[in-house]
Amino acid sequence: MIVPTSTMLTAASKAAFAVPAVNILDNLSLRAVVAAAEETEAPVIIQVSVKTVRSFGVRLVTEMFREVATSSPAPLSLHLDHCPDVELIREVVDAGWQSVLFDASDRDLNQAEEETAQVVAYAHAAGVDVESEIENIIGVEDGVGSDEAIHSYGVGTLVEVANRTNADFIAPQLGTAHGSYKSKPQLLPDRVREFLKLTDRPIVLHGGTGLSPQDFSEFIHAGVSKINVSTALKESYMRSAKAHLDVASAKNEWEPTRLFADVLSGVRQEIVGFIHMFSAAGKADLVAEAVK
Repeated sequence: MIVPTSTMLTAASKAAFAVPAVNILDNLSLRAVVAAAEETEAPVIIQVSVKTVRSFGVRLVTEMFREVATSSPAPLSLHLDHCPDVELIREVVDAGWQSVLFDASDRDLNQAEEETAQVVAYAHAAGVDVESEIENIIGVEDGVGSDEAIHSYGVGTLVEVANRTNADFIAPQLGTAHGSYKSKPQLLPDRVREFLKLTDRPIVLHGGTGLSPQDFSEFIHAGVSKINVSTALKESYMRSAKAHLDVASAKNEWEPTRLFADVLSGVRQEIVGFIHMFSAAGKADLVAEAVK
């Protein structure tokens, strides 16, 4: 079932869990993530990077999602991740996606606020939610981002900008980073608590891959209601494929459909683990009730 992203996150905020937001790569990874959601009876946000959507095209990604999601009992939404391109956001909004992340973290504060307000106005007119990022989260993901802290602001400033732009969710720097960690990150769950003293807008955690179950638990108890996972899916996808191809090569047996099945199984198992770590298993009914 297709539901608004905001409905999922409101339910998560009330029930103290986080909705997994998983970056898919293709139809195979899409079906694996949806299978994980169905197996665990969890709501899941299907995220797509700018790089992926430009590779497949907005129309094909939209149709793939709708084909899978409309027949699924799991609450699902389609979300454009880390997009600094206003024109692509407009195309996705026109296609009826449920939410977008407008990444204005490479702009100065005034420009970031002005463009975020324009994106929100356009998206809300079509019933699409907007996640706002105006201070950059460390790391490069699919060609978007920076390994340096370019813009950083106080909690009060970020909340004031969200209020003025009417953004639905806030993606702040919380000590995490995109990609794989090379050293232990200095996590900031207390910063989440600072946000929630000033706003009821959902707070989003980026850079979920590599954190421990305890780390996730601390962030969820602090009030995070959406956690992004990308690198872990890519790694499970490629490792499952490699394991299959190693066996196929040894046996000289080459059957692509078996490869697809093994990759789907590997990715599904990986995402099932995150769903449980985020306490989202069994929460599908809460979201379904909120839709009624």
